[in-house]
Amino acid sequence: MSPIIKVIIPAYNEEASIGKVIVEIPKIVDEVIVISNNSSDATEKNAIAAGATVLSEERKGYGYACLKGMDYIASQNHKPDIIVFLDGDYSDYPEELTKIIVPILEKDIDLVIGARVKELRESGSMTSPQIFGNWLATSLMKLFFSARFTDLGPFRAIKYAKLLALEMEDKTYGWTVEMQLKALKKNYTYTEVPVKYKNRIGTSKVSGTVKGAIFAGVKILGWIFKYSFK
Repeated sequence: MSPIIKVIIPAYNEEASIGKVIVEIPKIVDEVIVISNNSSDATEKNAIAAGATVLSEERKGYGYACLKGMDYIASQNHKPDIIVFLDGDYSDYPEELTKIIVPILEKDIDLVIGARVKELRESGSMTSPQIFGNWLATSLMKLFFSARFTDLGPFRAIKYAKLLALEMEDKTYGWTVEMQLKALKKNYTYTEVPVKYKNRIGTSKVSGTVKGAIFAGVKILGWIFKYSFK
């Protein structure tokens, strides 16, 4: 029997990119769920036109949007086997979803991170604060937890049951690192799969602003130190 796979895409004012993301997601996915995070443009309209289920979350925050998607899935009768998280800005290559889920299907891995390795990144696709932040966060996880992570990439796949057991709670920028830290604490099996990464459509709401970059950095470091001294 084929696994049930659902994709969660948080999106804030991504009208120019969301349709492109959705149509390039492989057909093996059972449902694409776009959470419009208080968008004021045609994000919702374009996502529906592309075939996605669209939810609305007025509280701004990446984590709020992801939690909204999880609440929706929890209310369904048929639960998925795998959840894939993907951004709506078209910086990832949605067709690589098939590559990201392979370790789960073939090796029974719990969590797979799409690692945006340097040799596969388009020039300028990650800002200097992003690159430094990833290096710092993953270096600290290696120091405190002997982790092998090299990226906090948002393109990731996780077994649904394992995701529920993490009891995710971050509402904003700490979502990705919270998931990785909690997976380490619970001794989940994990791996990284190198993925391509290109310049996003539009301006980043996080790394594109000084305020966003600082806030994201504080949140990420906060989670790491919280778990390091538990």
